Amino acid sequence: MKFRNLSLLILLLIASRAWTMDPHREITFDDIFRKQVFSERSVSGLRSMNDGSHYTVLVGGNILKYNYRTGDLAEILFSMDQLDWPGDGNISGYEFTQDDKKILLAADRERIYRHSYRANYYVYDLETRSAIFLSEKGKQQLGTFSPDGSKVAFVRENNLYIFDLETRTEQQLTFDGEQNKIINGAPDWVYEEEFALSEGFQWSPDSKMIAYYRTDETRVRQFSMTTYGNLYPDSYSFKYPKAGEQNAIVSIRVHHLLDDRDVEMDIGEETDQYIPRIKWTKRPDELSIMRLNRLQNKFDLLLADAATGESKVILTEDNEYFIKEASDDLVVYLDNGQHFIYRSEKSGFLHFYLYDMDGNKIGPITHGDWDVIDFLGMDEKRGYMYFTSYEESSVRSTVYRIRPDGTGKEKVSEKPGWNTAEFSKTFDYYIHTHSSVTTPNYITLHNAKGKLISVLEDNARLKENARVYGLPEKELFTITTPEGVELNAYMYKPKRFREEGEYPLMIHVYGGPESQEVQDKWGTSPWFYLLLEKGYVIACVDNRGTDGKGEAFRKSTYMQLGKLEVEDQIAAAKYLGSLPYVDASRIGITGGSYGGYMTSLCMTKGADVFKLGIAISPVTNWRYYDTIYTERFMRTPQENPDGYDLNSPVHYADRLKGKFLLIHGMADDNVHFQNSVDFAEALIQAGKKFDMMFYPDQSHGIYKRGAGIHLRTLTTDYVLENL
Repeated sequence: MKFRNLSLLILLLIASRAWTMDPHREITFDDIFRKQVFSERSVSGLRSMNDGSHYTVLVGGNILKYNYRTGDLAEILFSMDQLDWPGDGNISGYEFTQDDKKILLAADRERIYRHSYRANYYVYDLETRSAIFLSEKGKQQLGTFSPDGSKVAFVRENNLYIFDLETRTEQQLTFDGEQNKIINGAPDWVYEEEFALSEGFQWSPDSKMIAYYRTDETRVRQFSMTTYGNLYPDSYSFKYPKAGEQNAIVSIRVHHLLDDRDVEMDIGEETDQYIPRIKWTKRPDELSIMRLNRLQNKFDLLLADAATGESKVILTEDNEYFIKEASDDLVVYLDNGQHFIYRSEKSGFLHFYLYDMDGNKIGPITHGDWDVIDFLGMDEKRGYMYFTSYEESSVRSTVYRIRPDGTGKEKVSEKPGWNTAEFSKTFDYYIHTHSSVTTPNYITLHNAKGKLISVLEDNARLKENARVYGLPEKELFTITTPEGVELNAYMYKPKRFREEGEYPLMIHVYGGPESQEVQDKWGTSPWFYLLLEKGYVIACVDNRGTDGKGEAFRKSTYMQLGKLEVEDQIAAAKYLGSLPYVDASRIGITGGSYGGYMTSLCMTKGADVFKLGIAISPVTNWRYYDTIYTERFMRTPQENPDGYDLNSPVHYADRLKGKFLLIHGMADDNVHFQNSVDFAEALIQAGKKFDMMFYPDQSHGIYKRGAGIHLRTLTTDYVLENL
């Protein structure tokens, strides 16, 4: 009898343990960062060929050609082993001529800044299966075919060149280019970073002219960074205009190839201004020039005569705060040459408007209490423009099409979540990407009527790994602050979650103006998956100043970056700490770049709420950041000294409590290491204990030569030991 009772007890204990054990596989550091079991796949290097019937993808240095109609592989257009490369042969980009007979290949890429790079360029002839090496005089930037495919323009050592493919001769167009003085045909650091200006020249549609930027950096102060590894460390210097300091002087010129002459375009007498974009219109010899004043609250659209340089302003818009960031689709010219589409916040929400070429507004194309997101293209043949918007939700993107007169609006994407599309050149086909909190990237090919042709990527492996490892699902919700402000948020509850538990909370923050972290799409930083395994709640909140909710919400932080954002993050942390399953005494926060700035402020201004903070590459004083970004939201330090000083974590160093880890790359060309050095000095002078990790020769992203793995090992241990 005793034996039987003992056996029953053992069976009950085994059953009880089996019931509480998690049947899912444990998430490990190696799984995430070395095996990358949670990496989300996309289709890389995808682009439509100009025939509109085929698209290509870049896979392992090979360019594969697919048929839009069937989704099948048509042929391998190019393979690396077909050529004798002088370099390592690593292809990073390519471009077709308009007749699809030649490919411009960029290989042996050498990074300059965030977007810019030098490369060896080759022109590969698909008919002869032969290649031309563009130049043996050094790597080039921005290689671009002329529209007729007879020439390639490029920049080398700050000068603009063309290479004639028929004569195989190189012609230098500018001669005054010099490092840290004059740049021809390429943007300077601040235009590249803050206007996302990837090129500094444009071919005219008839291939007879090249419009280009000439940037005089002479008056811009130089910033130097020390790089290590040699017996005597090197110093790298470049022109970086900090808030309130002098910018470069930009002029726009047109080079006429037939008579080898330059004509300077009239952009006004003011030199302290910005030219965020130039673009040829659909009319011969007419160049449009987009102009912003230094405060970026006045926008002018100019039309210039390429032959004479004479210009006229056809559109002006003023804004109480600032004009939303200029981009390639700010102005879109229609093929009829009589109209253009302009994007504006004049209604309080971002929408598209139709204008004639004299600058007369014909009417709104879109309207409503929601923002458009992206312009996806204009199908001139069918008379529809395609775009994405927040119409359904401030955390969802939906693809629509509409006629330029505002009629015929139709939804293209069907599933709720985050949607976008890439169209063939003829708009007969499109590739649709959908994601949601329950679905990783699902990439499909459709015809113009929406019929599914094939599935290009279903991320089945990722979905299976999420199931096997028991990856918790992202939950979207809103938080209402004591001020009555509604904030979008997401949360992951840890594996083996129990409602009656008390879990530590780690908040991920970015929070910068016009950004958005909370979206109805798959995933978060894979690092947080590891913390979910270790029993942490993960949350993220989009504070005031972020995108998706119209101009008033987006621009509420104007002149006071950091103030309202930190108030919102503190209020959100207090709310999350009040949840029955969150331990309010164990709340941490982390972020990089603007998120590092927010983390630093939260650990000082919000020191009583947060027990731990990890700030990566933070701005700690807006006086140290660049003119274009900072002054757009803050004006200059001379005009707004309190806005700069009262929102700098350096001035609140004496309030720091809890465990704080400060991380920065010492060769960060974007947010300079100077920011963390000054903050560290302020903390030292305040007698505060903190931890710091600096990464030699690492830029803003801290990822080269194994630094990314080291950083995540460090931050994981820091959280586990201190929260």
